[in-house]
Amino acid sequence: MTDVPLKHGCYKTPPGVGGWFSSLFPSLCFYPRYVRITFRCASMAKRGLYDREAWRSSSADVMRALEKVGCRFAIEGADHLGETDGPCVIVGNHMSTLETMILPGLVVPYHEVTFVVKQSLVEYPVFKHVMRSCNPITVARESPRADLKAMLDGGSERLQAGISIVVFPQGERAPRFNPNQFNSAGVMLARRAGVPIVPVALKTDAWNNGKWIMDFGWIEPSRRVRFAFGKPLRVTGRGAEQQASIIEFIQSHLDCWQAEDASRSVEHAVPGGTAEGAQGTAQE
Repeated sequence: MTDVPLKHGCYKTPPGVGGWFSSLFPSLCFYPRYVRITFRCASMAKRGLYDREAWRSSSADVMRALEKVGCRFAIEGADHLGETDGPCVIVGNHMSTLETMILPGLVVPYHEVTFVVKQSLVEYPVFKHVMRSCNPITVARESPRADLKAMLDGGSERLQAGISIVVFPQGERAPRFNPNQFNSAGVMLARRAGVPIVPVALKTDAWNNGKWIMDFGWIEPSRRVRFAFGKPLRVTGRGAEQQASIIEFIQSHLDCWQAEDASRSVEHAVPGGTAEGAQGTAQE
């Protein structure tokens, strides 16, 4: 069984992973591997063999396939998922297809889990067999009121059965985080079910959204993939404080990562390889 080697809830891609050819043609090399993984999983799902551990393993396989084409992962705080006595609602921003592929490998070691997904995902050729086997909550994206009811009813049912729920409150994937589009549906579900929330901030734009097919954009290994899980939050009152805390957690991590990436770009671009070198060059 393939696994994500988390140590104290953290992981970083070690140096030297991946080959030179794959790094030159990341999309060309990644997608055939991804398609093979998907077909294998769909075959297992049709035979009723795609269980929790198979989902965990295939998620790790996708992560390995991304690393082989040069993507670098930095994961922190996953051990916070183990700090809840029972199921939880995992609430995060939504950037690309990558998080839906990778999160099962990070969450399943701690919780049985499923997602709130758009109806079209359970109708995709081949992939529908995989998605349906995970018992997701589906929303049609036609009526916000109907979608909220479906999420609250379906989510409460699964949480009562001990299954954690991943919710992306902003709905559509977006390369930039907009707090104004980040609704409180996840907080409402946690409040209704009486379970804690685990916030997750993520940066997954290494897997771009496609122009023609949303799930098949180009792979950009130069963009580091990051996941950060926060401490569990208990909803109090109507949950306004927790909603604000989740937004602040996500925004602060995204700001920090952006600053780190900008600093790294400067270091690679100037003589001496350091920010101090950049300052010295500017003074000259």
